[in-house]
Amino acid sequence: MEKMPYQPELESRTTVTSDWRNTLPVLVGNKVTLRELELTDAPALFAMLTAEEVSRFISPPPTTLEGFERFIMWAREERAAGRYMCFAVVPHGMDTAVGLFQVRQLEPGFATAEWGFAIGSPFWGKGFFVDGADQVVNFAVDTVGVRRLEARAAVANGRGNGALRKIGAIQEGVLRRSFLKNGQWLDQILWSILAEDWKSKPVFSSGLIH
Repeated sequence: MEKMPYQPELESRTTVTSDWRNTLPVLVGNKVTLRELELTDAPALFAMLTAEEVSRFISPPPTTLEGFERFIMWAREERAAGRYMCFAVVPHGMDTAVGLFQVRQLEPGFATAEWGFAIGSPFWGKGFFVDGADQVVNFAVDTVGVRRLEARAAVANGRGNGALRKIGAIQEGVLRRSFLKNGQWLDQILWSILAEDWKSKPVFSSGLIH
C-alpha cells in the first residue's frame, strides 16, 4: 500500500461494525508479534520509516515525532470506526515496533481491501515480513471476512514485489503512472490474494490470536 491512507484532513465516512473495532487482537507468529500501535512506538517508527531506503517507495511518512504520534491516534480512531487497521511489527525479544502492516477497506464491509507494509531496513532479510504477512492475511480473511486483498507496488520496488510474490500473491497487471513520488509518476504492479486461494494453502492460520 504505497499510498498510505492517513491524511490529517480526512473527513468522516460511512462505518461498518466488527468485533475488532474495540481493539486489535495480538497476532503471534514464529518471529514477530503484531499488535495495536501505541504512542510509545512513535520514536522507533519515526527512526525506521523515514530512512530513505524505506520511504523511497511509499507515500511520505510523517516528518516529525509529533506527526507519528498523530498518525497513531488517527489509526486507532479509524480502527474504532471500522475502516482501517494498523498492526505494529514487534520482533520477539523486543517491545517496540520496527514496522507496520496496514489494511483498509476498498468497499464497505471489507469484502475488498487493500494492504501494505513497511519494515525498518535493519530488519530486512530476517523473515519478519513473511511471518507477519501470514498473520495479517489470515486475520483479514478468517476474522474480518476479506474476500479479495489487493496490494500495489512500484515496478521499480523489486524488494516489495518479491515479498508479495513470495507469499503467493498473484500479479494481475500494471497500473500506469498511478503513483506520484517526488514529483514523478511511477507505474505500479497490482497484486491480489483471494480468500479461497489463501485458505487452500497447505498451512492456514499458523499464528496464534490472543
